[in-house]
Amino acid sequence: MVEAVGGRIRVTGPEARRVKRESLGIADRRKHHDRRAAPATSRGRAEQPGMRQRVYRFRFYPSPAQRQQLMDTFGACRWVYNEGLALRTDAWERHRVSVGFAETCRALTGWRRTEGTSWLAAVSSTVLQQALRHLDSAFSRFFKGSAKHPQKKRKHRSRDSATYVRTGFRWVDDPERPGTGLVTLAKQSDPLDVRWSRALPGGTVPVKLTVTRDRAHRFFLSVLVEERIQRLPAVFLPGDSAPRAVGLDLGLATLVTLDDGTKLDHPRLLKKYEAELARSQRSLHRKARGSANREKARLRIARLHALIGDVRRDMLDQFTTRLVRENQVLVVEDLSIVTLLRPARGVGRRRKAGLSRSMLDASWGELLRQLRYKCAWYGRTLVVVDRFFPSTRRCSSCRTTGPRLEVSVRTWTCSGCGVEHDRDVNAAVNLRDEGMRLYWLVASALPPGRVAPSVIRASELSEPANRASAT
Repeated sequence: MVEAVGGRIRVTGPEARRVKRESLGIADRRKHHDRRAAPATSRGRAEQPGMRQRVYRFRFYPSPAQRQQLMDTFGACRWVYNEGLALRTDAWERHRVSVGFAETCRALTGWRRTEGTSWLAAVSSTVLQQALRHLDSAFSRFFKGSAKHPQKKRKHRSRDSATYVRTGFRWVDDPERPGTGLVTLAKQSDPLDVRWSRALPGGTVPVKLTVTRDRAHRFFLSVLVEERIQRLPAVFLPGDSAPRAVGLDLGLATLVTLDDGTKLDHPRLLKKYEAELARSQRSLHRKARGSANREKARLRIARLHALIGDVRRDMLDQFTTRLVRENQVLVVEDLSIVTLLRPARGVGRRRKAGLSRSMLDASWGELLRQLRYKCAWYGRTLVVVDRFFPSTRRCSSCRTTGPRLEVSVRTWTCSGCGVEHDRDVNAAVNLRDEGMRLYWLVASALPPGRVAPSVIRASELSEPANRASAT
C-alpha cells in the first residue's frame, strides 16, 4: 500500500513488510504476532505525588578486565547506533518505508547471529537495545523539530557511554553502609570499585545505570533512582505574607548580580589556564599522529579541561542551591544563548570571538538549567522575563526609560530623577519587580489551594501582559 503523508509518498502494509524482509533484512514479528496492540502501562510503578527521578553520579575504577569489557561495550553501542541510523535512513530514502525501534531490535537479533558481526553477542543485548532506543529518541526530537537529524557517532569525538536497565545489572545492598552496595554489570563477574561519595536514599533500588568515560579516561557511574524529594518551607519577607524574591542579572563583568547588590565574580577559568592550555596544545601538534607521546599530550589537555569543568559546575551548584534555599521566587531574563554565540563576519570578528569565548566560560545555560530543575524539586518558582524588557536602561526609582547603553557603560544617571545607578544592580532590581508582577498575574488566576508553577515564562502569557512588560 502506498499513501501520501505530508506531501510525501510512504509505503505501508504488506508491501512495507515485504520490503523490510527482502531488501532490508528485517525479520517479521513472530512473538505475539496475533495479539492486538494495547497501550503501554507502567508495570505496577504507579505515579505517586512527590516522586521524582534523580541521578547520582559516582566515579569508579575498573580492573583491567572490566576496562577492556567496557571498551568493547562502548564500541558495540556506537556500532549498533550507527548501523541503526544507516538502516532507518536507507529504508526511507530508497524504499519510502518507515523503520522504528521495534524493527531495529529485530535487525539487531539478525546482526548478533550473523558470522561477520557475531562479536556483538559478547555484549549484553539490553545495552545494545538501549543504544537503539537512544536513536529512536533522537529521531523523535527530529520529527518534533526540536533537534537536527541524528548524526553518526565517531570513536574519538562522541562520548563513550552504555546504559544498563534493571535486567542488565545486579545490585546488592551493603548492610554496613545503607544507600550503597555492590554493582555488577552484565557480562562481568566482579563488582565495580565505586567510590560512594554520598549514599543513595534509603530503601531505593536503581532503575537504570549509565556508565560513561570522558576524554580524560575517567569512568563514571550515573545511578537513576526514584525518590520523594521534600519541598523546602516557603520563604516570606520579614513581617509580610509576600514571598521573598530575588532578581538575577547575568553578565560577563560579574557572572551574576543580585538585586541587593551582591555580585558573584566571573571565575574566568579558561583565561586562568589559558597559558597552560596553549603550551599543551603546541606540544600536542609537535607530536606525530598515532604516537604514544601524542596520546599523552592529548590526555594532559583533556585532564585540564576536566578540571575546569569540575570547578565550574561545583561553583554553580553551590550558588544555585543557596539561591533556591533563601528565596521563594527567582527572576531571570530570557536569554537566547545560541543567538548570542553566533560568529561575527567582517570587521570585529576577532573581538566577537573573544566575547563568545567568555560567554561559554560563564556557562549561563548550565546556571539556568540548575535553577530550573531545583525550583521544580523544592517548590520554588522561576520567572523568566521577556528578553525585550528594558531592564538595563529603565530607572528602578522613577521607571523612566532612557536611551540604549553601550556595554562599556557600567554606571549611568537617570535624566528624570537624577539617581545614579549601577548598571547591573539596576537591571536586577527591574527584573525582580517585573518578575513579581508576572508572578502575581499568574498566582491570582489560580484556584484556591493551587500553588504557582515552577516556571513562569513571559513569552507564554497573554499578549497584554507581554505588551505591559515591554513598555
